[in-house]
Amino acid sequence: MKKLLASTILAAGLYAAAGSAQAAECGDVSIAEMNWASAGVAAYVDKIILESGYGCKVTVVTGDTMPTFASMNEKGQPDMAPEMWVNAVRTALDQAIAEGRLIQAAPLLSDGGVEGWWIPKFIADANPDIKTVEDALKRPDLFPAPEDPTKAAVTNCPSGWNCQVSTANLYRAVGAKDKGFELVDTGSAAGLDGSIANAFENKKGWLGYYWAPTAILGKYEMVKLSFGVEHDKAAWDACTAIPDCPDPKVNAYPVSDVFTVVTKDFAEKAGVAMDYVKTRKWDNGTVGKVLAWMDENQGTNEDGARHFLETYPDMWTTWVAPEVAEKVKAAL
Repeated sequence: MKKLLASTILAAGLYAAAGSAQAAECGDVSIAEMNWASAGVAAYVDKIILESGYGCKVTVVTGDTMPTFASMNEKGQPDMAPEMWVNAVRTALDQAIAEGRLIQAAPLLSDGGVEGWWIPKFIADANPDIKTVEDALKRPDLFPAPEDPTKAAVTNCPSGWNCQVSTANLYRAVGAKDKGFELVDTGSAAGLDGSIANAFENKKGWLGYYWAPTAILGKYEMVKLSFGVEHDKAAWDACTAIPDCPDPKVNAYPVSDVFTVVTKDFAEKAGVAMDYVKTRKWDNGTVGKVLAWMDENQGTNEDGARHFLETYPDMWTTWVAPEVAEKVKAAL
């Protein structure tokens, strides 16, 4: 028993020493803080865990999908992009992975990035027969237009966004105009958000485009409707996503693959943290709740990260070894 105890203590000591040495070797790490909220929070979650849990020295740098990917691919900087929507760079990313410059780690959003047409949950609960877009279009009385309640409305994506094109084409494909629905442009992301908030405050129906994860879907319970078909990528690329496509067909929005991407240099110098990066993922519902908390409390990305770590330890402690989790908890 004494020999076993001595061996256990020795092994623990060696493990701790190895962990300290690995932490010391982690060195400087740069993380891209993309210019949307969920990615910004993810960047600071990684910063806090890598610094307090693994001893890395982390710098957060401003980022966006295309310029960040190009910089990582060509210059090896920044070291890490926590939330990369890889569909936008799929071919180039596959090549960079094959050639050993970049590594695709965990799918940060376990549900993927989700787009579609949604209705309030209170409408869905009161009308359980509404499961699809086609079902909703049979009930124009439930979705009044904001300017003229005698008409129904489908609310479009903000002006200038790619989803404005796809939503307008799908509006035509499903024959919404002939079923009494007009396509409403709210003008901006704030206008779109405001239209949903107004619907909930007044307990009125709402049908239109939205996406997840977002603060709005964290604050207001919405149900995504099915278009009744599978996503057809060829048709999407050739028509659904093309302005004024002459003959759009009913299609489903794609689910976007959202992964953490790191450079080969990061994997080599911060190898101690790679198990974390390969494991760490969260679901859209949790992200939405964190973003809603930020919105209500005017929190920064770092505030949101700390709120997540303090509120959801049952989730993030599964991403790291127990001793790392204790260090992170002590640092909060």
